[in-house]
Amino acid sequence: MRSAWLKRGAIGVFALALLYPLSGLLAPVGPWRWDADVSTQTLASIRVSLGLTGLAMLIVVLAGTPVSIYVARANPRERLWWQGALLLSILLPPLALGILLSIVFGPAGAAGRWLEHFGVRVSNNPLAFVATQVYVSLGYYVLGAIAAFEAVPAMLEKQAALLGQPPWAVFRRVTFPLARLGLAAALSVAWVRALGEFGAVVVTAYYPAGMPVQLWVSLQSFGLPAVMPLLVIFLAAALPLPWAIHLLAQRRPHA
Repeated sequence: MRSAWLKRGAIGVFALALLYPLSGLLAPVGPWRWDADVSTQTLASIRVSLGLTGLAMLIVVLAGTPVSIYVARANPRERLWWQGALLLSILLPPLALGILLSIVFGPAGAAGRWLEHFGVRVSNNPLAFVATQVYVSLGYYVLGAIAAFEAVPAMLEKQAALLGQPPWAVFRRVTFPLARLGLAAALSVAWVRALGEFGAVVVTAYYPAGMPVQLWVSLQSFGLPAVMPLLVIFLAAALPLPWAIHLLAQRRPHA
């Protein structure tokens, strides 16, 4: 019994140390600023981040889900190659990714020249913001979705198909219900990754400023008291979804 309490105490100390940075929200940094200069920029960054990140997530789900299904059902050797490519995309340092995106979608890149021919610019505009968020989060979603689809027994899908169900009905009635928690977890990770991205976005889309960029600008311009209101909103937007998904995944069905 004593040994068990010692272990719990050690884990408790570990958890407190891990969560200790959150105590900074209560630190005496001075009166929080919410004057016109701060509030205007802060509210604008919230609208940019939530609206454009939501659009990026829609693109991620629509593009990434079919890819995830294909890779999950591919033969092991092919699946390994695709997963390696996806892993490479998420291992790129954010700042390096931002620089590379600005090159390939700028005048120096073939895609950039092609887009420029049609008057489309992918730099410091909403398009650049969304494109960057898609690039930084898509690999996380697809890898998580692959794991979710791999956990669905292929035999159940085959049996549903043999009963005359078309592919869309098989996905809706069999695949999605069994994979939904894994897909939700993959989406929540992609959401946090995109919403919190700074390194790549600050290169490709400094304007319009999302919350991470605005936090940096406010810190440099006005100091900590001007940062705190936006920091609270930023955490409130980023943390609840993964936390709720984790709790939901731990629930056991009633007997």
